[in-house]
Amino acid sequence: MSEQDNNNRRVTVLFFGATRDIVGQPEMQLVLPVKTAAAAFENLLEKFPELRRFGRSLLFAVNQEYAQPDREINDGDELALFPPVSGGCAAPKHNAEETEARVTETVSTSLNDFFELTTEPIDVGVVARRVVLPECGATVTLDGYAREWTRGRRTLYLVYEAYAPMALKELERLEREAHQRFEIAHIGIVHRTGRLEIGETSVVIAVSAPHRQAAFAAGEWAIRELKRTVPIWKKEIFEDGEVWVEGEARNPVTKP
Repeated sequence: MSEQDNNNRRVTVLFFGATRDIVGQPEMQLVLPVKTAAAAFENLLEKFPELRRFGRSLLFAVNQEYAQPDREINDGDELALFPPVSGGCAAPKHNAEETEARVTETVSTSLNDFFELTTEPIDVGVVARRVVLPECGATVTLDGYAREWTRGRRTLYLVYEAYAPMALKELERLEREAHQRFEIAHIGIVHRTGRLEIGETSVVIAVSAPHRQAAFAAGEWAIRELKRTVPIWKKEIFEDGEVWVEGEARNPVTKP
């Protein structure tokens, strides 16, 4: 075997949101002659030059974790290339508009902490009651839902897509940090998947705490972090077109 063969990495590359639209497929198998995440990222941009229109806003993950530039790439790794996250979710390897199966994916880190991605309609009251305990004096619930008008354009419906395994890992991280930052008892997050009609709930965050100030602060922090780091994207379908909603640009090949 030649030295060049030894340097090749056979990997699976996933594309989400607008990057998938440009590449034309959600995933592919590639052989990359690279050793690091930074080199893999640049190699993918060379293979798909249209992705350069995103400038430095693209994000890169290796094995469902945001990748630092010097992260080593190994044979069999799963790479993912995607635009800044914006909130929302769907099955990771399918077009959200074509996904009909009812799916709920759950992470439960304790009896009352939970994180779910679901294609089912969300009952806000049910989610809120799941974090209520006798020792808590307050539960704060945030209910995000699909609005009809955005900057003067009428929205017909929304489509959500997520890198589901990585999204659940990031939600677990939010749970750990929320308990470190705030005096709360429990936190639960449920995010809707696929197509949403106007007025339907897209995300619910419920926080219980002995005192309401901590519950309010934790809920506000959690929604900000969710929209900043959890790999979820939203497509708005208008009367006169459609657009992927992208979050804030940040440096590629790095953790937000």
